[in-house]
Amino acid sequence: MTYRLEANALDRLFKALGTKGYVIFGPTVRDSAVVYDRIESPNDLPAGWADQQTNGSYRLVKTDSPAYFDFTAPPQSWKRLLFPPSLHLFRSHRRNGTLEILEEEHETEPMAFLGVRPCDLRALAILDSVYLNGGASDSTYRQRREKTLIIAVNCTRAGGTCFCASMGTGPEAGAGFDLCLTELVSEHDHYFLVESGSAKGESCVSPLQAREATPQEQTSGREAIRTAAAAMGRSLQTQGLPELLAANLSHPRWDQIARRCLACANCTMVCPTCFCSTVEDSTDLSGAIASRTRLWDSCFTAEFSYIHGGSLRPTIKSRYRQWMTHKLSSWVAQFGSFGCVGCGRCITWCPVGIDLTEEARILRGQAAEHV
Repeated sequence: MTYRLEANALDRLFKALGTKGYVIFGPTVRDSAVVYDRIESPNDLPAGWADQQTNGSYRLVKTDSPAYFDFTAPPQSWKRLLFPPSLHLFRSHRRNGTLEILEEEHETEPMAFLGVRPCDLRALAILDSVYLNGGASDSTYRQRREKTLIIAVNCTRAGGTCFCASMGTGPEAGAGFDLCLTELVSEHDHYFLVESGSAKGESCVSPLQAREATPQEQTSGREAIRTAAAAMGRSLQTQGLPELLAANLSHPRWDQIARRCLACANCTMVCPTCFCSTVEDSTDLSGAIASRTRLWDSCFTAEFSYIHGGSLRPTIKSRYRQWMTHKLSSWVAQFGSFGCVGCGRCITWCPVGIDLTEEARILRGQAAEHV
């Protein structure tokens, strides 16, 4: 069932979540950007703020709209709350000739993610396939994921670098949410459509005191989502794309990309599905105490592919090609889906504005001639 919740009653959702013991994380404005952080009430949400995004450019603009969710994909993704950028794994103490290993405990409170965009919802499903359903399970990720309530928000405005419609990941949320909101704003009305997607989500509906949405209100929600789908800033033709990239690993276009790419790793840091990591060991000056920390890593660093004798990918060309072909080609064979969800962050936050949708289009157009 779909419900209507008045915008001025959104605080009921916060109270319901707090009563159930959830720590709420959601979008808020900080340092001239929308970021995901701990929030306490609707007053912390970015009401009246929208973003403008294009190749290598992001800026917030103040609007007259009362909408809480008028922005698109922020620079951060939810990944960092489930897969932290830095995580202590264990410490070792040497005392009187005996070595003692102490595993770090990572207890976390139940979390409610408020404002998960459909593309990021799909990204969480991809991370689940890596950390929960793969050959090995990550205990920290599992513990945090099982304690997390997902509140998705459908997109009614497309961003300048979004292409989720091409990837089938948005702008409407698919499976995987506990609650889903659609915010609708008109000259005389401001409300949310609320749907539950799980028993946990349904248990949060009753305290909202929301009435059943009318067919017209539900139609308005679907139309707003369709409008967003038609206004995507980018598009990507995915049919045959994995095979196309696999057949063009020596295409001269990779050299042209490499002349622009800085190998700064921004694209992998903002990507909601990149999961590469490394470990770092450290000791105190006495050598009696040592610790191991897991850190985010990137396939754009020379050290990432280093083995005895050197790096497997010594050039920027080989690293960019590895990243793009993994996301859009080999990921399909590895996990059964694309590794890209069309959020557009890699385009927005690339300092030189490299656009993977443009590069794929160029490779597709020139492939026949090259082959």
